[in-house]
Amino acid sequence: MSQRNGSGRVLALSTFAFTLMFAVWLMFGVLGIPIQKEFGISDSQLAWLSSVAILNGSIWRLLLGVLADRIGGKKVTVVMLLVTSIPAYLLAHLELTYTWLLVLAFFVGFAGNLFSVGIAWNSHWFDRSRQGFALGVFGAGNVGASATKFIGPAVIASTIGGSYLGGIIPGGWRFVPALYSVLLVITAFAILFFTPADSENLQTSRPLRQMFAPLRYLQVWRFSFYYVVVFGAYVALASWMPKYYVSVYNLNLHDAALLTALFIFPASLLRPLGGYISDKIGARRLMYATFITMLIALLFLAAPFGYIVLNTPTGSKNVLPYHLGVMPFTALLFIVGCSMGIGKAAVFKHIPEYFPNDVGAVGGLVGTLGALGGFLLPPLFVSVKDWTGLPQSTFVVLFLLTLAATIWMHVVVVRVLNQANPSLKHQIDYLRPQMNGD
Repeated sequence: MSQRNGSGRVLALSTFAFTLMFAVWLMFGVLGIPIQKEFGISDSQLAWLSSVAILNGSIWRLLLGVLADRIGGKKVTVVMLLVTSIPAYLLAHLELTYTWLLVLAFFVGFAGNLFSVGIAWNSHWFDRSRQGFALGVFGAGNVGASATKFIGPAVIASTIGGSYLGGIIPGGWRFVPALYSVLLVITAFAILFFTPADSENLQTSRPLRQMFAPLRYLQVWRFSFYYVVVFGAYVALASWMPKYYVSVYNLNLHDAALLTALFIFPASLLRPLGGYISDKIGARRLMYATFITMLIALLFLAAPFGYIVLNTPTGSKNVLPYHLGVMPFTALLFIVGCSMGIGKAAVFKHIPEYFPNDVGAVGGLVGTLGALGGFLLPPLFVSVKDWTGLPQSTFVVLFLLTLAATIWMHVVVVRVLNQANPSLKHQIDYLRPQMNGD
């Protein structure tokens, strides 16, 4: 049996909940710009506003993933939706200072922790042959990051000074968190009433020490590093790129948000495809393709303009000048987004294969460290930019990070191949090709 009774409802509603919670988690990528104007905060303060939300969406993933394994993903998901609705509502209605913005942004960020819960919940409802695809569909909820990018600028501009539903939803940028708070409550009740009970398909409870035991394996931490590259960097760019487009290309917020959404969509919607391909050809091959494609695109993004200097008898000459305009830049960023979307599924395909009984704990740790990358990278982008004076230093950082992950993965693969066939370790020059190919 490829899937269990009720699994379709679990997948559909958990994916919708994750999409909504992801939109809430990363909404400061767009809201931050009108907030910056209203409160007069610096770029560094704006980066920390997004980062504290990302931080709180990271640190509870491990514990909540384990909790979902123990008591069920449905219970944990409903509680998380209701808890997150409270700071979202307060963000829209309180008189705020920058300090209170940071506090509420931190608590709203709790939304990001739903990922590890949904991974554990769906893993319990799908057999191994369909887990890659199912987890890819659920992970496509990352597309929620684009929701605010699409609706945010237009809603903010059209609702300034307004008030809706008897004051429950105010106008301007506050409209967005207020609307999300209402949707979070509605979604919680939909899951409560329309998904099967956790008790119908729940693993036997085990001691916590046994559930955390797989975390001592180095491969878990290696998967986590991969996830920093394909997810942490995705989260960082999703929140950072509107500001990048505005400051580097002098675009307005509406256009900057739409172009950022072109990166977010493939980085989210291609995740099911990544899961399907992982089921067919294996996660390792797909990770190679992901990292190599990212390295090529990031290399050009890290050097968006320049020329070749030729020393001639008459002096130096600059030849082959080039410059990445908005559209070539966006096209390369789109390629990075496609690679990340596929790569995210490939990383999580490893987990139920290597640790089928500990998806919550292992997936929680991988998700935690990946999301922590999203927390640390925006402040790092600001610091490196201030140090170098180059906006494109953002992509230098990501190129070096991806290169390190690629090297680590290749070293491990070569070591595994040598262990599997030690007699060939020192005989590469003596291998003879087959007559029908090499």
